[in-house]
Amino acid sequence: MKKLYGHPESLRKIQTKYCGGCGHGVVHRLITSVIDELGIREKSIITHPVGCSIWADLYFDFDSVQPPHGRTPAAASAVKRVHPDHLVICYQGDGDMAAIGTAEMIHAANRAEKFTTIFVNNAIYGMTGGQMAPTTLLGQKATTAPAGRDADAAGMGYPIRVAELLATLDGTSYIARGAVNNAVNVRKTRQYIKKAFEAQLSGIGSTIVEILCPCPTNWTMDSIQAVEWLEKNMIPAYPLGEVKNTLGGSK
Repeated sequence: MKKLYGHPESLRKIQTKYCGGCGHGVVHRLITSVIDELGIREKSIITHPVGCSIWADLYFDFDSVQPPHGRTPAAASAVKRVHPDHLVICYQGDGDMAAIGTAEMIHAANRAEKFTTIFVNNAIYGMTGGQMAPTTLLGQKATTAPAGRDADAAGMGYPIRVAELLATLDGTSYIARGAVNNAVNVRKTRQYIKKAFEAQLSGIGSTIVEILCPCPTNWTMDSIQAVEWLEKNMIPAYPLGEVKNTLGGSK
């Protein structure tokens, strides 16, 4: 009998530290299931920064590096240059990638660094207390925007669409945006991750997969409400699909 489902070997069997309803755990499973399918566990390295992803090394059962906040693309660049035959993953949240690490992210992508960025976008700062992030939506409340993000208010501005921003750079070859709000989108997101990993292993860079995830704790919602909010508000603001594909084939 053929086994169709099981716990990924690259994902440790331990209790999660993530909040109930958090999307990080689903993303972890997608990454590890693709790594197992490709048979590259022994040649996989993940870089993950400060933030909720600080715990990533607890769950991924392969090599990891933890750089300072925002410096993950620089570390991933170095690791990939030293180990060009390895799969190198740059795992980042929206505060890390689109705020303190903006310069790192843009210049690494522009240099066509041949690693894959997994960008978890929950539109808020998670671990540090629910502050407004660069991806926080207009009108969305945060601890630093209790009345909701207002583009006309001093210091707030507009949400940054990171995937579209990076798509303008010649160094990027594949950029997609998925979500983990339902089974259909989870499967599509897995396909995006696999395509990005395969492109990297073929020597093509830079590849990025943005993933919209719920954060019930800092959105002050229960898990069901958070998924509904993501579907109603985040997906219209950050459309799903392949944003840039220079690999050939249909989108």
